[in-house]
Amino acid sequence: MHSALFLIEFGAILLGLGLLGRVAGRLRFSPIPLYLLAGLAFGTGGILPLGASEEFVAIGAEIGVILLLLMLGLEYTANDLVSNLRTQYPAGLVDCALNALPGAAAALLMGWGPVAAVVLAGVTWISSSGVIAKVMGDLGRLGNRETPVILSILVLEDLAMAVYLPIITALLAGVGLAAGSVTLAIALGVAGAVLFVAVRYGRIISRFVSSDDPEKLLLVVLGLTLLVAGIAQQLQVSAAVGAFLVGIALSGEVAEGAHALLSPLRDLFAAVFFVFFGLHTDPASIPPVLLPALALAVVTTSTKIATGYWAAKRAGIGVNGRWRAGGTLVARGEFSIVIAGLAVTAGIEPALGPLATAYVLILVVLGPLTARYTQPLAERLAPRRGGTSPVPAEPSAPRQHESVGQDG
Repeated sequence: MHSALFLIEFGAILLGLGLLGRVAGRLRFSPIPLYLLAGLAFGTGGILPLGASEEFVAIGAEIGVILLLLMLGLEYTANDLVSNLRTQYPAGLVDCALNALPGAAAALLMGWGPVAAVVLAGVTWISSSGVIAKVMGDLGRLGNRETPVILSILVLEDLAMAVYLPIITALLAGVGLAAGSVTLAIALGVAGAVLFVAVRYGRIISRFVSSDDPEKLLLVVLGLTLLVAGIAQQLQVSAAVGAFLVGIALSGEVAEGAHALLSPLRDLFAAVFFVFFGLHTDPASIPPVLLPALALAVVTTSTKIATGYWAAKRAGIGVNGRWRAGGTLVARGEFSIVIAGLAVTAGIEPALGPLATAYVLILVVLGPLTARYTQPLAERLAPRRGGTSPVPAEPSAPRQHESVGQDG
């Protein structure tokens, strides 16, 4: 009876997610807000709370996070990352300062304490690679001169996650300064070692993993990823960071093949992850934090636009391209929910989950609009200026599979 109820519940979830994805596709926007709303509907205080399938959904959600980070890692070679670090690190620093500080300040103003401040800083800092890539593809901007600047910022944010996640994990676990320092040192050591091996021996690793049989390639890549993610988590680093580093180590035809094979799995489990996050958020807890979430969304929309504008200007892009770069970076999504999910699981601040949910819902809807309309709006509001034609710029860009990640 229990197994029958599980199949009914889980089957209904997957069917519902598929229908919601089709609706989002028809309306040409990210399905993430619909997945979050579905989780709210089936969670505590929702319309129809789940019972039998919740444990399985939790495991699926963890696999979803791992696959999200693996796929992002597959988008970049180690050489891409090193090149971006060398040439674009000032843009990464500006991005962190302008977008992490509002989140930290908001948490402190609400009296949530320093740990929650570090968590909320990450929620407001990291843009959604999946949503942004889809928007750029929909708008036909993948070949634009400002696109390498946007991608470079996303790469730096992904790299920052490899350092940020272990810090958050240590803080949420309540370990002392010494233990936290050891955790961070291990994380940095592992990341550095993997990058070194990827640069020097990436082709050998890819050749070892490579297979003409899609089934064998899928099993080897997925098995290797879960194994490394588990070992990373055992070392108190982060399963997600382990998966990201595996993606970086793979390159060439292996990365292309793995990307094609794993994309459907990633989309499935990522959707389950967003539902799982919604399950652990009581809908009744969202209205009290709606106003702070809206204020935070307004502030960080402005700071993201300023970040993209400054980075594009530094790269020699014309005024129109600067506004397009800024507007495109606004969307938050999968990473913000991943970070908030860690805090919700640790139980540090009950209102943090609802605030993050409301914040992401606002910006995942607003992001595609700012990407489309920021530049035309800036043209209307600003006086006409001469000599603003774009200047060619060729920053290093990651290898692309049509886009940098898909919607999760």
